[in-house]
Amino acid sequence: MMLKEPEVLFSEEIIQERVRELASRISADYSETEELVLIGVLRGCYIFLADLSRRLKIPRRIEFIAVSSYEHKTTPGTLRLIMDTRTDITGKHVLIIEDIVDTGQTLHYLLDMLGARKPASLKTCTLLRKPDRLVKDVHIDYLGFDIPDLWVVGYGLDYADRYRALPYIGFVNEES
Repeated sequence: MMLKEPEVLFSEEIIQERVRELASRISADYSETEELVLIGVLRGCYIFLADLSRRLKIPRRIEFIAVSSYEHKTTPGTLRLIMDTRTDITGKHVLIIEDIVDTGQTLHYLLDMLGARKPASLKTCTLLRKPDRLVKDVHIDYLGFDIPDLWVVGYGLDYADRYRALPYIGFVNEES
């Protein structure tokens, strides 16, 4: 099956500039902390997390968590914790790193779950947010871009496990 090339929404250069800006803000905000624990939400965050963490000027630890929220290809379903962090975050400064906040349900779930573990602070960073699709009121401390309601791919994001490795963020038409 031949797949149509996604249309570019954000070029590689635009993404990298925004990642540099976010890393600069995060580094300044956490300059007085001993260590920041970055918790990446798999799988989509891995490229964003790698680029962001390399640009931080502060001590940091990287952890991962995996939550499944899509039972079918494109319909959000019941949330399930698939993989938990290995580090105790009690008393630590924690930053959740997400690829995209769509409905806000996953981030809301993670904020509740991780907040119960009594971190010193718990903040959020997401590359993309779809404000028109939010059903949960979640605060984003560090935001890359607001986007319209499109199915976006590339830079870690996928459509049916395709397009994840693209260096840019594009969008696909679900019918194609």
